[in-house]
Amino acid sequence: MPDTPQAGAQGSVGLRNPLVVAGRNHLSTDPANIMDERQPPPDTEVRGPLARRRFPGLASQIQYARRFVERMLAPSPETTTATLLTSEVATNAVRHSSSGMPGGKFEVTVDLAPGWARVEVRDLGSPEQPRAQHRDPYDTSEHGRGLDLVEALAAKWGSESRPDGLGRLVWFELVWEAQAGEESPAQLAE
Repeated sequence: MPDTPQAGAQGSVGLRNPLVVAGRNHLSTDPANIMDERQPPPDTEVRGPLARRRFPGLASQIQYARRFVERMLAPSPETTTATLLTSEVATNAVRHSSSGMPGGKFEVTVDLAPGWARVEVRDLGSPEQPRAQHRDPYDTSEHGRGLDLVEALAAKWGSESRPDGLGRLVWFELVWEAQAGEESPAQLAE
């Protein structure tokens, strides 16, 4: 759902994307234009090099998950890869798990160190275990390639189900040559 102009207090116009989540109005804002590019959005839980953010289980929220990961990894050389893979895994969470049901949600966690990143997407679970499809490259169907991309582009990836069957975690790791003076998020917070 794209941002749409709406009248605010005293007739001012701002960009908003209102959503109804669990019976209440939830305002999802795009932090891309207002945040310092190396700082997480204000509603992000940050503990050391780890940042975590929850999103409503709506397809329109995948763009915000991508931007969250992009903000956390910038200016890493793997930022584009991380945002692409986040998009694929978050899309799977919304399409193929209970996260896409009314009131559902998914959570994205980013863990960083110089030359390394791990992105996790936790959803509300599904009876099926995620796996790469290994499709024929000449197959022209539009779906079923997300985890093939993750497998091809990530240094490592995997999935874990909660023992109670009420959730699943799909993760991937990216590595790159750390640059001299590259700071970890923990160093940036100091």
